[in-house]
Formats: sequence, structure tokens, C-alpha cells
Amino acid sequence: MIGEPKPPVAKRSRHTFSHHGRTIHDDYAWLEDPNYPSVEDSEILDYLNQENQFFEAMMEPHQGVVETIFNEIKGRQPIEDSSVPSEENGFIYQWRFHEDEEYRTWYRAPVSRPDDWSILLDERVLSAGSDYFSLGGISVSDDTKKIAYSIDRDGSERYELFVVDIESGRQLSDSIPNTMGEAVWDSTNQGLIYVVLNEQWRPFKVLYRSLNSSEPDATIYEEYDSSFFVSIHCSQSESFAFISTADHVTSQYFYLKRNLLNTEPIAVTDRVSNHEYYVDHDGERFIIRSNLRHQNFDIFTTDISAAASEQWDLLLNGSDELYITDFLALKYHLIVMSRAKGLDQVEIHDNKTRKHHQIEFPDAAYTVDFGTNPKSDATFVRLEYSSMTSPSKILDYDVITRSTVTKKTQKIPSGYSEENYVSERILAEARDGAQIPVSLVYKKSIDVNESTPVHLYAYGAYGHAIPPSFSTSRLSLLDRGFVCAIAHIRGGDDLGYHWYTQGKLMSRHNTFNDFVDCAKHLIHIGYSSPKKFFISGGSAGGELMGAVINQNPDLWCAVAAHVPFVDVLNTMLNADLPLTPIEWPEWGNPIEDADFFDYIQSYSPYDQVEPKEYPPIFVTAGLNDPRVTYWEPAKWVAKLRSMKTDDNLLLLKTNMGMGHGGKSGRYDSLLEIAEEYAFFISQLKSNKFRSKK
Repeated sequence: MIGEPKPPVAKRSRHTFSHHGRTIHDDYAWLEDPNYPSVEDSEILDYLNQENQFFEAMMEPHQGVVETIFNEIKGRQPIEDSSVPSEENGFIYQWRFHEDEEYRTWYRAPVSRPDDWSILLDERVLSAGSDYFSLGGISVSDDTKKIAYSIDRDGSERYELFVVDIESGRQLSDSIPNTMGEAVWDSTNQGLIYVVLNEQWRPFKVLYRSLNSSEPDATIYEEYDSSFFVSIHCSQSESFAFISTADHVTSQYFYLKRNLLNTEPIAVTDRVSNHEYYVDHDGERFIIRSNLRHQNFDIFTTDISAAASEQWDLLLNGSDELYITDFLALKYHLIVMSRAKGLDQVEIHDNKTRKHHQIEFPDAAYTVDFGTNPKSDATFVRLEYSSMTSPSKILDYDVITRSTVTKKTQKIPSGYSEENYVSERILAEARDGAQIPVSLVYKKSIDVNESTPVHLYAYGAYGHAIPPSFSTSRLSLLDRGFVCAIAHIRGGDDLGYHWYTQGKLMSRHNTFNDFVDCAKHLIHIGYSSPKKFFISGGSAGGELMGAVINQNPDLWCAVAAHVPFVDVLNTMLNADLPLTPIEWPEWGNPIEDADFFDYIQSYSPYDQVEPKEYPPIFVTAGLNDPRVTYWEPAKWVAKLRSMKTDDNLLLLKTNMGMGHGGKSGRYDSLLEIAEEYAFFISQLKSNKFRSKK
């Protein structure tokens, strides 16, 4: 096309390094600013801005489609929205979206005067003047007079923590920069603990701030192992604060009485490699979810004084068939979340009678999770429930009467009829014989055949399962004749912990093979055909996108890779990067182990780019992203451009003032979804959405 903009060409600067006798050539290493997280190199910024200008130029003819889809998705959001109120310490709390506002306003009212609402926190005011805004933790003191909240204004996930008097709005202490965001108050209401980050974005230290002292904040706990991240939370009983330190396979917990937060924490048990557990307190005892006995986890109970795991009492067995995923420790009941055959289960255990029963749900396939459950003496459990065809609901299940009340149903102002859509769950056989579940949804009126476009999505890492839940955005594809599918591939824990371990370390190729084999199975059973698949994934799911287009580029019509983790080998070789040491249990340590070096190199998308035809690709990045640094997608795009032999479009959009999650705001965050869908639809319509190399 005459006059069509040409994509920027990144310079190639010869750079080599060696490990284990292997020499690597990385001609685009210069895109990593050595002063990161500060990115000020003019040559790097100029290249990223050129890519953004090219993105805008190539998308400009399709802005009508982008705007149409954006308005469709926006029209499915309530103009005004609010949470189901929750009660704590004599107040009712609720957030609300006011008409067409991007950010929430938080309210509260006394239980005795439930209509007497007052503003607790106004995100609209706090976000003023910021291109990006994220509210971190919110914690109200027990006396209900003070609030601690945190703000991230650039997407770097380094939160500034504020402590404020609620009635006057007066700041009670200097703000605290560089925190993880959460805070736990002591029960005297005179101080709190919080977590700070080091220069490598590792949360490593817990400090106590007294509101009555000018002394420096006291260090309560410091983690010296560079592969462990620290976090804090308040127990459900509100009697204890817990300090957790963990990598991806090993964890350790410490506890503090909330009236003694400025003291040395006590270990729940010793740190043991590959022992992963979670602790809470129900008012009388610790409840522990642990993989000590079985990889699918058990539930144990123990007296607070019992420091040895040998003293724990086994309450509920996990098994090869039952994967225990979570629990809620109420005063009178223990609520256990589990998964059997990939389907969520909720079981109620009476702490006195030891009797238990399971909640029955109406749909054949669904997803359910815990909602907001602040009161430890509650006789109901709040759940969030949906399926691929049914909008989400907030349910209160009465554990005594075994009855369910729907507190909120997701509203879709532009209209939605569940009976117009159908969902299925099929099994696709992987090349090694594993049966991979695939969740599907499509409009009943379409004729599913070999010409049907399929949007296939997956993640496949860290044991993170992708639930078959409802999506208002997805309707824009369904209503245009797409089948939308979720591949529950190995690397997630959809079918149990073993499903996770079979997709990590030296089994990582299973994840990529599963995804490809799910697409091939859909072709085999007549749901679509090659070049009719539109695939997307983000972060580790973006790595998946890079791997499968290297493996089978001929299957895909178009690809969206959001903040993709594609430079795996280089990242795992750099121990100074924010997440590298904690990631070694997930990917392996190529610094110390040549086998891991070779294996990671064999799938790392950046390393495996080669001269051949690739499908059209839409890539996003965040300049302030601490999880997947901006240069990974930038280097990948530069290398793809230099080596691919086709003229298919390759786009890189870098959010220059944002991080891993892209744009913030209720509506602004929908724009990139609209851009992705417009990119797909343009490919579907003409297959000519291209540029010259």
C-alpha cells in the first residue's frame, strides 16, 4: 500500500555472553536501561515512542471498530455500581461507582443508623491529576477512628502508605513510600505494621510505626533469602497478625498478637524446603492448609503453642481426587474450598459437632470463590459465583438453615439473555495422552463448523487456574460469531497440584504442547480450522503465546501477547532483577545448572525466534512494569521484525506511565481489550491487516 507507514527498525548492537560453555548472541540487549527502574536513555525512549507512533498509525484506520467495541463493553457496565455492604466493628462498609466515574468512592455508616452514610475514602479525589492510579490496601483501626491506605501512581507497584484521622482528614504520620500497600493495625490503635520493598522490588522487611513516637520505625522481621517475598495479613479472628515469607514452593509463617505488634514474631513451625502452607486463626486455634502429607494439601489444626508440625492434628484429607485450595476460618464453622475433577466445591464443617455438608450449586459447570467475609462470628459465608454463560452473583449461604440468598447479580444495562448462549466442557488429548479440559462458550444461533473463528485463551503457570467464569467483554466476540475457549493446560492447578508440577521446571514444554494440542483437537472435532484461531495471553501467558507461535505459526490467524514474559533465559540469568531469585523454583536456575540453561533456552520465545513466517501479532508493555520489564517485549518485537519472512503486521504498544496491569480506571482499562478485539476482527474480515517489513 502506497504511503503506508513503515515500522521502526531497532539497531543491532553486537553483544555476546557465555555460560556453561554456551555462547549467546543478544543484539538487542541495549534496550535494557542500566539505570532501571529509572528509564531515561534517550535512544531507548525514542525507539519505544517510534513503536507507539507506528501502532497508532496502523490502528488509526480501525479506530471506528475500536470505538464500537469499546462502547459495547462500556455499555455492559452499570453507569452506577456498588458492592454488597459488609459489617465490621459497628459500621457498614460499601464502595460505589458514581455515574460514569473511573474510580470508586468508599462509604461507611453506623450499624445503628444504616442510612447515615459518610465518605470514608474518595478515589476520584486521590486520583486527580494522575494518568495512572491504583488503590492498594485499606485498613481501618479497631476504634474505627483511623484509616491506613496506600496509593500507586505510576504502575510500579511501589505503594505510598498514608495514615489519616477519618473525622478530620488530618494526616497522623508522615507518609511511607516504597511499601507493598497492606497494613495491619495493632489492637491499641496506636500503631501498625507494613512491608517495604528493596531496590530490586522484593518485599523483604516488616516494620512497626508508632503514632505516638518520633523514633524510627522498628524492624519486626527481615528476610535475608533473596528468593523469598514477605507479606502480612490479619487473622480472621482479628487476634493475630501473620507474617508470611515464601517463594513458589516453600513458605514459613510467623505470628504476633495484635496488642504486641512491636515485638519479635514467633514461628508457626520451622522452614522446610518444599513445605507450602497457609495459616489462619478461628478464635481458638490455628487452621493450617499444608502439603506436608499430600501434594493436594490437607487441613490441620493446632494449639497456638504447638510449634512443631508433628503436633498438628489432621482435620481434613486431601487426596488424588480432592484438591484443597483454600479455607475460611470462622468462629463456629470452617469453610473449605476444594476442587474435584476441575470443578469447585465448598464444604461446611461445624466446629462443635464435627458434622459437615457440601453446598449444592445449580449449574453443571461454574466457578465459585470467597467474597468479603469480615465477621469471624458470622453464621453465613459470602461467595462469588458465575459460569461462562451466567453473570456473576454474590451469594450469602446460611450455614445453619442451608439456604442461599442472592445479594447481588451482575447487571448488564445493554441487555443480555443467558438462553442465547451455550457452554461446553470437552477433553482434548495431548500428545503424551493427558486429557486437557477445554471450556467453551458460543452463541446458540451460530453454526459451529470448520470456518468458525475461535478465540483461545490460557495462562499455564504458577499453579494459577483460569476459571470458566463470565465476561462482559467476551460478548463482543461471541456476538460476532466467535467460539471463545479456555484451555486448562498444565502449569495451572485446574485438576490438582500435579497439574501444576507437570507444567513447570523440566516439564515446561507440556504447557505449550497442551495449548497447541487443544487447538488441534478443536480442529479435529470440527469446531474450526488452521488460521482461524485468535489467541491471547498475558505475562506468563504471553510467554505461552511466544512459544506456540514458534512451535506452530501456521495454526494462528492473529496473536495478542500482553506484557509477555518472553526473554526467559536472560531474565533467569540476571539475579539482580526484581523477580529472578523467587522465580527459580518455577523455571529453574540456569546460572548454576547447565541442564536448566539448555532447557529454558529450548523454549524461551526470544531465543527461539528464527527466519520463518509468523502470524500478525499485537504486543503490549509497561515502562514501569516490575514483573515483566519493558525490554522483554521490546527486544522480542525487534528480533521478530529482523527475522520474520512475512509481511504480517507486528505491533508494539508501550504504556509509558504504567505497569503490569496496563491502564487503570473502570473504563480506561477496557480500551486495550477493545484494541485487541479490533485487531482480531480486522484480521478475520480481510486477512490484509498487514504492513511491509
